Amino acid sequence: MTGSPSRRPRLLSALLAVGGVVGAGASAVLGNITGNLLSELSLTVLGSASVGLAAIGVVASFVVEWRRRREQLPAGEEADTQASSNAPTLPWPAGYTGRRGQAETVVALLAPEHAVAVVGRRAVGTSWCAVQAANLSRADFPDGQYYLDVRRGGRARSPREVLAALARIVGTGAPRSGRPDDLADAADELIGQLDGRKVLLVVDNVDYPAQVRPLLPPTARTCRLLLAGTGRLAALDGVMAYWLAEPDVDDAVEMFAAAGAATAVPRPHRPDPRSDPAVRDIVELCGRQPRVVTELGRRSAQHGWRHDDVLRALRRAADTPPHQRVAVSPVTGLVTARDTAYHALSGEARRLWRLLSLSRVPLDRSTIAALANRRPHRVAALLDELADGAFVVGAPGDRYEVRPLLAGFARMHLREAEPVHRRVTVQARLTRHLARRAEQQVAALATGALDRDHRLPDDDPYGWFDLHQELLLAVVKVPAGAVESLPRRVRDWWFRLAVALCGWLAHTERLDEWEDVCRTVLANPTAQDRPEIAGWAHNELGVLRRRRHDPYGAVAALSLAVAGQGRRGTAQARMNLGLALIDLGRIDEAVEHLELSRRHRAGSDRAGQALSDLGLGAARLARHDLESAHDLLVRAANSFRSLGDARGYAAALTNLVLVHTAMGEHLDAAQAWRAALREYESLGDPTNRAVALLNAGVALLGVAPGQAQQAYDLLTESRRLREGGRPDAGLGRTLLHLGDAVAALGRPEEARRHWADAAAICEVAGDEDGQQAADARLCGERSTEPRRG
Repeated sequence: MTGSPSRRPRLLSALLAVGGVVGAGASAVLGNITGNLLSELSLTVLGSASVGLAAIGVVASFVVEWRRRREQLPAGEEADTQASSNAPTLPWPAGYTGRRGQAETVVALLAPEHAVAVVGRRAVGTSWCAVQAANLSRADFPDGQYYLDVRRGGRARSPREVLAALARIVGTGAPRSGRPDDLADAADELIGQLDGRKVLLVVDNVDYPAQVRPLLPPTARTCRLLLAGTGRLAALDGVMAYWLAEPDVDDAVEMFAAAGAATAVPRPHRPDPRSDPAVRDIVELCGRQPRVVTELGRRSAQHGWRHDDVLRALRRAADTPPHQRVAVSPVTGLVTARDTAYHALSGEARRLWRLLSLSRVPLDRSTIAALANRRPHRVAALLDELADGAFVVGAPGDRYEVRPLLAGFARMHLREAEPVHRRVTVQARLTRHLARRAEQQVAALATGALDRDHRLPDDDPYGWFDLHQELLLAVVKVPAGAVESLPRRVRDWWFRLAVALCGWLAHTERLDEWEDVCRTVLANPTAQDRPEIAGWAHNELGVLRRRRHDPYGAVAALSLAVAGQGRRGTAQARMNLGLALIDLGRIDEAVEHLELSRRHRAGSDRAGQALSDLGLGAARLARHDLESAHDLLVRAANSFRSLGDARGYAAALTNLVLVHTAMGEHLDAAQAWRAALREYESLGDPTNRAVALLNAGVALLGVAPGQAQQAYDLLTESRRLREGGRPDAGLGRTLLHLGDAVAALGRPEEARRHWADAAAICEVAGDEDGQQAADARLCGERSTEPRRG
């Protein structure tokens, strides 16, 4: 049975040879028979045909015999025939530079370990390191060192082919089939043959663990197994993995210089790459990939390229914004063509890695899926492939980004493989996805605790913004003019993202970043062409300055917002302007703008109408028009509660505390401040909670002296929430009433200290009324007039 396959090809070759000769003879006989009937020309043609037929038969017999001999060898092992004599087949690595101490470390690991794997991303130098370590340890293995490349010809061999090749080297039987039992039997025979012999087997370019799994765990006592391949080998049992990272900058520069020195073109005036700072930047932009650095050093020396010009070309390709067109330099093409690890990826994985380079911050899986326009399960598989190849790294929150060392490299591939319109389309998808998610999260922030029972556990707007804030800021804060190069639909999504981001920054009191986003929008030409965008930015800056206790700057910015928008667009700006005018004591002007704000609101805009009622209620309170203020604030509170707006509801309750206190309705005031504090505790808003605590403390002080201790506790908590920031009128008023509470408790010296601090802070903050009230208390003229929140 085992001999029949070899006899059949030999018989076939003999039959072909005989058939060719017989056919030639038959052709000649027929030519003689028909010679009397045909012309001389026909006879000549038939004679030539018979010669050709005989030649074809002989050639076919040789081809069949050659194929029969090839099939007797294991697949791909034509060059391993010399190994049957147990002669070493280990090559010396050509051009091995740098890697100081790494090969020696592998040699040291081979002494106690039976199997060592040099692992790293593809083309990083694992083969060089493994072969160099094997050569350094020749004296430790006198019985032979055998080398097998399991990726010869660019194709990864199967486990059966690997075992067949090793069996031929060692002199044992090849596996009968690819079944696990046959592979295990062949591996046991191979290991048994090596047991007791000091032999080193070097298996190079292992792509996946299954190729060498039958050899593990090694049981031979003196034989050693040295593997070189990808990081997947680190998961094999019985293998000591040695991770080989990219060379450091000095080693990479040495590779660059050594490759240039090996060229046959002498250039005496060329600077030494080892001392040229540009070369260090070049190797960094190339990701310190050995093959790329070596080839670029050789070409630079061969063609006389200046290092500064090479660096400039690489930076232009890596750092130019993706929406701008840049001519591809031959240097960039050379670098990307030599990226072996990149070209070994699947097509979809290469595309995903290129697109990930558009973001300089980590992205979560849903954002990556939107970026690549692929389903999440497919993105998960591609990310696994990229992570196995050390192309991406993980970040907290199940996010991924291109390895920082390879970021410039990835952008070069992006510019070469993706035309401008595709890059713009990808940016549009990313911006649209982020804008929609940000708007959803800001809407969830507005509902606060009132809708908490209806939200999913994972739908946490605080956590989402905290996780993505770096990405959102990077997308929104683009250079001036960059947005103009995008299609209009992309610019619209970009503006919507800026609006949502400002809502989050305002909520978390991150005032500096809030101002940066607003000024970025104003600096963009889009704001000059579209007044509603400029008006929105000025309105945001006005609110921001009011929070910074700069009422004059707030009025100036909000006046620009009112002047730049249409009738409907000015409703919010007029309301904010009215509140800023209240801070300046210009109550009549404030009421005028607040009335116009309510009049300009659409009838269906219930939230806007509630905001206008809240502002008008505060203005009527400042005028001491308590009945009108009460009606407006109650209407605003009911509207906010029906809309599920916890923040607006708490603000209306905070002002109602002052109204009820001024009207002598202390029970209603107590109910209002308790409800307001409950809302602010659930919202996590320390600034407005401090205001509610201040108003509650003032309300308690106005009820009876017996409530002074509780008022003191509330005012102390309000002061704690305000401390740490810049001194403002709110802190001054808190200290003022805290002194009142202490005085009611019978501690006059402590009360005078609080009043003195309040006078100083109110003077700095420009609160003349508060300063006068504190001075009056210090002079003995105590007043308990409540502070308007």
